[in-house]
Amino acid sequence: LPAVVLFGEPVRWETNLQLIIDVLLTSGYPGNPYHHENYPHIPVLACNMDLMWVAEAQSPRFGHGTFMVCLENIYKKITGKDLKYEALMGKPSKLTYQYAEYLIRAQAAERQWKQPIQTLYAVGGSATLSQDDEIDNSWENELASAAAVHCRSVLVCTGVYNPHTEVPLDTRESITETVFHGHRDFRFDPGLVEPDHIVPDVNAAVDLVFQLENFAP
Repeated sequence: LPAVVLFGEPVRWETNLQLIIDVLLTSGYPGNPYHHENYPHIPVLACNMDLMWVAEAQSPRFGHGTFMVCLENIYKKITGKDLKYEALMGKPSKLTYQYAEYLIRAQAAERQWKQPIQTLYAVGGSATLSQDDEIDNSWENELASAAAVHCRSVLVCTGVYNPHTEVPLDTRESITETVFHGHRDFRFDPGLVEPDHIVPDVNAAVDLVFQLENFAP
C-alpha cells in the first residue's frame, strides 16, 4: 500500500506540494488523472511539526509545520475535504513521549537498575505537551503503559520562546494562529503550554535536573 511520509520541509516547496497532491489524488499513481472520490486518501504520516524555528536571521524561519499548513489547505481547497493523518510523530505528540519513556525503561532494564523511574524531564525550546483529538493512534497499545509518576517540562530560552506572549484563559480563542502555533489536530490546553521550569539553555537544564534530583555527578 502506498503512503506519504513527511520528515521535513523541502527546498522547492511548490514542486513537492504538487507531487504530494498528485499522489494523494491518484492513490499513489501520479501518472493517472485525479479522482476526488478516492477518500479517505492513502495514509499520510508526519513528524517535525514546528511551525517556525530559530536560525541566524533576526526573525523565526518557516518550519515543517508551515509546509504542512500549506499542504492541508491546498488539499482542502481542491477537494473540499480535510487531509487526514495516519499518525503525527515528534514533539509535542503524546506518542513521542510514550515512546521516549519506553526507551528509557528499556535502557534501565538493560543496566539492571532496580529503582523505578518516577520522574521524566522534557527539555526543549517550546516545552509543550498536546492532546491529539483527531488522530487515531490505536497502535499506541503496542507500547507498555506509562509507569512514571511525573513528567516535568523544562523550557530553554534558545528557541522561539517569547516571554512576552500571553496565553489566553479562554481556550476557544486558541483557533487564532497568533496564539496557538501548534498543529491543527492538537487540542490547545493552557495547562500544557506552561512549563514547570524556565532556564537559559540546555546546560542550565542539566544542572537544574541534577539539583532537583539531588544528584552529584
